[in-house]
Amino acid sequence: MRNVGATGRGRVPARVLLRGEPDGWHWVLVDDAGAERRSDFTGAGTRWSAGGRSDPEPAWWRPRLAETADGLREAVAERLTDATFREFGTEAAITWFAVAEPVEWEGIVTLREADPARFPGRVPPFVVTLEPGRGALLPDASLLFSTRAADAWTTLAAVAERCGTLPPKSSFLCGWAGHRSVRVGRGSLALSTGRGEDGVERLAQICGTRAPGWSGNPEMRFRLDGVDLLDEPAGDVVALLRELDHEIVRRGRSVRLAASGLTLHAPDGADEAERFTGVSLGVPAALSPLWAGS
Repeated sequence: MRNVGATGRGRVPARVLLRGEPDGWHWVLVDDAGAERRSDFTGAGTRWSAGGRSDPEPAWWRPRLAETADGLREAVAERLTDATFREFGTEAAITWFAVAEPVEWEGIVTLREADPARFPGRVPPFVVTLEPGRGALLPDASLLFSTRAADAWTTLAAVAERCGTLPPKSSFLCGWAGHRSVRVGRGSLALSTGRGEDGVERLAQICGTRAPGWSGNPEMRFRLDGVDLLDEPAGDVVALLRELDHEIVRRGRSVRLAASGLTLHAPDGADEAERFTGVSLGVPAALSPLWAGS
């Protein structure tokens, strides 16, 4: 992301503008003195290219723009509130208004007290304990690979309610019968289901993602054999798992524990000192025939 302009340090943010244009999206921060700072997002713009033809925009284009704008508003809010916390010890809440929906938005910024979870020990984490071959244990529930799809979705909805986030979001994921996810802090917990040979749809994979930086409220942690998989440097996690006799297989930026059905994901360009940002646990290959026929 490229920054242009100069809002002075120590000046309180007052407004935010988000715009999508043919060459991409950008946002502008306006401080209480009227100074502006522009930040450009990388990625596609808002123009539908028909290759020189006069074709109308496809039906999916505006919904796609709306979805993109929704994600970018969330990204802007996270970046601004993090910057406000670093500089003022407070956070920023943004109230958005559509100027030209879905490609132009204006937000009014209000400062608020910092989230207690920003201070270590103030808010207990949301711990997901992974049990290879079995599933996972949550703070007040379990997700086992024997769990039928309907029960898995009910458990995921209960997680969303506990964490005060939106209900599970359903999406298509190739290779799975069903896939739904919820937000936990700034991370996500996702479940995928598969249909066994007996025709029953059951939980087949548990996934979690968490970007670098503050993890939100509550902080989501994934543990295996006492190791915090997304909280320690990637190199340390791999070393600890080896000490616990896990066989490690590297594939690009991913690390796989083949016998356990567990994979750890690192972002492109990450080094050993950085943390993994994703983890997935599926039914181990050795147990798949039993799972499919249970």
